[in-house]
Amino acid sequence: MTPVFAHGSLRLYLLSLLAERPQHGYELIQALSERFGGTYSPSAGTIYPRLAKLEEEGLVTKSADGRKTVYEITPTGRAELAAREGELGAIEDEVTDSVRRLASEVRSGVNAAMKSLRADLASAARQARTEGTASGPTTAENDPGPSSHVNSNQALREADMVLNEFRQQLRADLRTQAYRATVPADTVSTLRTQLADVRARILASLD
Repeated sequence: MTPVFAHGSLRLYLLSLLAERPQHGYELIQALSERFGGTYSPSAGTIYPRLAKLEEEGLVTKSADGRKTVYEITPTGRAELAAREGELGAIEDEVTDSVRRLASEVRSGVNAAMKSLRADLASAARQARTEGTASGPTTAENDPGPSSHVNSNQALREADMVLNEFRQQLRADLRTQAYRATVPADTVSTLRTQLADVRARILASLD
């Protein structure tokens, strides 16, 4: 995946978040996740080294609050933030572009999974028809007859309609949640896992 922040941008963005109020590391991770609508959540290994560097440069200080370490911007940090206000605006534009790109990746994952599921259903229906033809002459007892094929095709069409409806509804739900900044960072992986499970169960039922 393309890096969300350009080199040095995350450092400045962390300063801007700390300018709002003192925060501990996990709060900063949550704040970044919320800014990205849940489509991006930095790891502790990404955040804490940058906070340590900011502390070394005298731009932030840290203090103990129980078991947590709280970081607070210093006057020097605020001065740097003010001096680089134009850069911060550009970073905000980068964040906006990144949110759109990551949301597009989520939609692409949904579309790809749904296409795969529809293809599997169509393939299963073709295989069933082929096996029925290859079995040779049938008796009246075991011949499914034309009505069986009609029912199979009708079921396939209805399944395709259900899949389209599901895709449209899920897409709308994701957009709503992203607007509310409540989409978890692992949405795409969860989606792929769940759809793979549904696909396996449906194919098993067709055997």
